[in-house]
Amino acid sequence: MKQTMITILLVFLLMGCSFVSIQPNKDKTDSKTEKISTATKKISEHDHNAYYNSPQVTDDSTLQKTGQSVTDEKGEATLKAIKPINSVYHLGDIEFTIKEMKLLHYRPDYSLIDYYHPLTEAEEFDFIKISVDIKNKSKETRNFAPVALFETNTGVKMDWKQDMYLEHLNGEIEGNQVKRGSLGFIVDPAESKKIEWIQILTSDVFNEKQERLEEAQKIQLHF
Repeated sequence: MKQTMITILLVFLLMGCSFVSIQPNKDKTDSKTEKISTATKKISEHDHNAYYNSPQVTDDSTLQKTGQSVTDEKGEATLKAIKPINSVYHLGDIEFTIKEMKLLHYRPDYSLIDYYHPLTEAEEFDFIKISVDIKNKSKETRNFAPVALFETNTGVKMDWKQDMYLEHLNGEIEGNQVKRGSLGFIVDPAESKKIEWIQILTSDVFNEKQERLEEAQKIQLHF
């Protein structure tokens, strides 16, 4: 009986040792995973070439040559024209950078038809995409819209409400904050090949008290 009790105690002792030796490895694994996740987040926040992946529009970042197409669960996008811009405009404390513009043909997935219906009745269409950075160099909050009005040499005229990306680039921007994203405006495919330039009018710049600090700028961009 005594021998049996000793054997049982030894078994429990060995099981306890095994449990202790396994647990630290699990903690180390969790810690490593957490560090990787944090690093990835930092890269995405500070990478000046990274843009928000829209839930309604196919990611066209890989399209750099005319005629290239990409398809995902949101639809199919084909690049018709591209123009690197990389121009910086200063409106007081606001540093507004236009990175590039693209003309794309887009066929959204059927599940997104309702999203686009207020903007167009067409099941596929062309649109002009503008990629921008907005930086508030002040310590105080500012109010600014990168595109208040949009027009083309073909006579297309739209306001900010017809932007198809809805990435919350308009409105308040906190002190030292950077907003990065895209704006898109649908154009007629029959007329899009005639587009030579677009013109955008920014909003004025306001402070938190809605006092105007800087006047809007009119910017013309050529394909």
